[in-house]
Amino acid sequence: MKSTESTGRNVPKSTEPRAARPRSLRLLNGAGAALRRIGVPLVRLDADALLQTARKNAGLTDFGHDAFRAPLARLLASLERDAQLTLLGRVIARRDLVRLLENRLRQVELRKQHREIDGERIERPLFIVGLPRSGTSILHELMAQDPSNRVPMTWEVLHPFPPPEAATFDSDPRIAQVDAHFSGIDRLLPDFKTMHPMGARLPQECVAITQHEFASMVWHTTNRVPSYQNWLDGADLRWVYESHKRWLQVLQWKAPAERWVLKSPGHLWALEALLAVYPDARIVQTHRDPLKVVASLVSLVCTLRTLASDAIDPHEIGRDWTQRLAAGLDHATRVRDAAKLPDSQIFDVPFRAFMADEIAMVRKIYEHFGMEYTAEAERRMRNFLAQNAADKHGRHSYDLSLGGLDEPTERKRYAAYQERFAIPSERMV
Repeated sequence: MKSTESTGRNVPKSTEPRAARPRSLRLLNGAGAALRRIGVPLVRLDADALLQTARKNAGLTDFGHDAFRAPLARLLASLERDAQLTLLGRVIARRDLVRLLENRLRQVELRKQHREIDGERIERPLFIVGLPRSGTSILHELMAQDPSNRVPMTWEVLHPFPPPEAATFDSDPRIAQVDAHFSGIDRLLPDFKTMHPMGARLPQECVAITQHEFASMVWHTTNRVPSYQNWLDGADLRWVYESHKRWLQVLQWKAPAERWVLKSPGHLWALEALLAVYPDARIVQTHRDPLKVVASLVSLVCTLRTLASDAIDPHEIGRDWTQRLAAGLDHATRVRDAAKLPDSQIFDVPFRAFMADEIAMVRKIYEHFGMEYTAEAERRMRNFLAQNAADKHGRHSYDLSLGGLDEPTERKRYAAYQERFAIPSERMV
């Protein structure tokens, strides 16, 4: 069934051959493992040390509210207990954690100096939600071509200070800095760009914004942290979406546009929190055969986690993520029903129809929400499609059996979802 497309201390053993890595990286991780075996402490993932480093780097001390501290503690505990990080994995985790903490410090200070940011209005934002690998990224990228739409660009989400400005938005030096970072990742994970292209000028998902509260599904995608993800799946995340809104205020302060267009599969698990903070949100939900989604996601997660760990178990990843995806779909459907969202506030996008004519589907979204659809926006969208073919970086091959999953069992798992939204089964070949 091969396809292509453009808790506890138990540590899994790798059952998937890993892509060849640079010899220097293998030596680094081997040396790190040897040092750990003889008790030599390596890169520390300790909350107090991380907070202290961030304060020193930023020259600031106020992290704002304390709600982030409990999720951070849960994450660090799971990274130590569950993830079995290599030396490089620990370096990457520490770098990202310190960066996020520094961003928190700088946002708190900025808002103290500029109280007017609190008055920035976020009106009728459009959120693209749906399973990973169901067309959410390309839809987000297309809508980002419309000058009337404001999307969080990768470079400004990773390094939001100083706040972006309209006059230098396309020439900011942070763009080159982030692209250089991604070039390094490409050298370590050359196959990843066939699954999910990265770039400073590409729209970023909301999970990279909610990372600042240490409440984001991105952690369990890139690392094995099941105890942390179990907490996240059941948490009330309204405070996280309030933080999300504060970040949008900062980003649009000097670089505004008519409307925000945002995207993340993570919204499926927290749709009630999203609607509590953004009651006027416009929701676009993409729908694809979930078996195709699971097969592709297992491959992606296996690849991502090899950057930080040598203990990759595709079967565990398959069992884990198919259960989580099914739960996320069920949760979002129940929230939609309970909220009694009017048809004018939500639009469903079948993956097959979208991929058959992307521009026609985008036009339908605009018409549904009463948004102006201009010839200039369409021209830019068509240019983007012409320059970014689905197989531009090669084809992503994946197999449902990689995750130890069989089609009949998975069809039963997702039967109610497929029936509810009339999602046809795709050939698993």
